Amino acid sequence: MLKIVVGERLVESFDESTSTVVNVKSGGIATVELEHSLASLSKWESKWEKPFLGKEDKTPEETLDYVRCMVVNPDFTEELLQAFSAENFQAINAYINSKQTATTVGVKPDTPGKAEVITAEIIYYWMVALNIPFECQSWHLERLFSLIQVCNIKNAPEKPNKVMKVDDLSRRRALNEARKRQMASRG
Repeated sequence: MLKIVVGERLVESFDESTSTVVNVKSGGIATVELEHSLASLSKWESKWEKPFLGKEDKTPEETLDYVRCMVVNPDFTEELLQAFSAENFQAINAYINSKQTATTVGVKPDTPGKAEVITAEIIYYWMVALNIPFECQSWHLERLFSLIQVCNIKNAPEKPNKVMKVDDLSRRRALNEARKRQMASRG
């Protein structure tokens, strides 16, 4: 969750003890709490009826509306949104682009074919298929994606290692040789 102070400004003040002018932050109008989560994404997609995570650029109106969808304060007003500063929007962008997890997963090489468009319903499907509780819909989206990747990796069938392949080939070769002797055949 991101907490930002809206309407906070730097005010010049005179420090008498050092006889210098200093910049002091004003208190601000309000503190706004935001979540970049599946729940926010779902709200936005239900309004705009297009994938949020798609390659298509968003209009300024759509981007601003996503910020509205991220807000969790029940008393949030449009006036507060108008009071957001450039620094507030930079903090929101940094929060959206952060990993929010210590987990790192190796990236698989691109697979040929058309990439699937990821929508909120696809992500909810993944959660259901992997038995991820719906409480996770309020997690930061990147953290949820990391959990989904980890579940997919841990649930994948184990690949046979090279030693097992060599043992298996040796066993098959020995069985074939025994059959050849038994049948008096050269193969």
